Amino acid sequence: MIDLTLIPADKPVLIAGPTASGKSELALQISEAQGGVIVNADALQVFDGWRILTARPPIEDEARARHVLYGHVSFDAPYSTGHWLRDVTPFLTWDRPADRPIIVGGTGLNFMALTQGLAQIPPTPPEIRAQGDSLTLDTLLSELDPATKSRIDVQNRARVQRAWEVLNATGQSIAHWQDQTPPPLLPEDQATCLVMAADKDWLNARIERRFDIMLDQGALAEAQAMLPHWNPDFQSSKAIGAPELMAHLHGEMSLEHACQAAIIASRQYAKRQRTWFRARMKTWIQVPLPQSA
Repeated sequence: MIDLTLIPADKPVLIAGPTASGKSELALQISEAQGGVIVNADALQVFDGWRILTARPPIEDEARARHVLYGHVSFDAPYSTGHWLRDVTPFLTWDRPADRPIIVGGTGLNFMALTQGLAQIPPTPPEIRAQGDSLTLDTLLSELDPATKSRIDVQNRARVQRAWEVLNATGQSIAHWQDQTPPPLLPEDQATCLVMAADKDWLNARIERRFDIMLDQGALAEAQAMLPHWNPDFQSSKAIGAPELMAHLHGEMSLEHACQAAIIASRQYAKRQRTWFRARMKTWIQVPLPQSA
């Protein structure tokens, strides 16, 4: 881990890292040692309804330190990086050490928007979004320019479709809009920026154990409670494990197969996160994690 005495107590702390890498535990350690409010930067932990599957901090941890921007958005509502920037802004200024923000999450785009700025892109018309929904990933990619492809996760359909929508809605690539980005709310040099450097095998073992723990904590009951409201098009439905457990509840696969599918999906997601962080957070302080489970 990291020596907490090396972290300035008078600057915001940003903690990024792949799923299951221990980000929330580190944030809690810093808060208890130095003071600070833990601010969520994860795109799925903002939603209510999926507390267990999105690995939101447990109630016991919330009692130990103040946590904000967790579960504050309805499960059926849209929520973007722009929404998150507006929500996080009030926490970027503080008068007391106890209110110093410790911003933690696995959504790299939120951190990049916070520290590098967010392009002011016009909203996408519904008809263009509907057209994008009907196209394959390869078709969407084929229309994007090289600059845009180099800046997004080309395996992430949501990111690829967003870039395609921007191009078709505005006539300009998302790379063009990003190049017109206004100043960031919190430049890197004004914060302590940490990224969890997780070994693949160690992390994969953690992911498997964590899903077993989620089941013990009631993940299946959580899915059962959400069953009447289930809509795979909701952003909150992208929570890893949610589609798989819903498939089980619909009788489409056994619980064992659903769990294995969820673990595989989580490992694949973690791989994409590690690749993304290595490419875009080279200047952040690397927090070394164990090299074996």
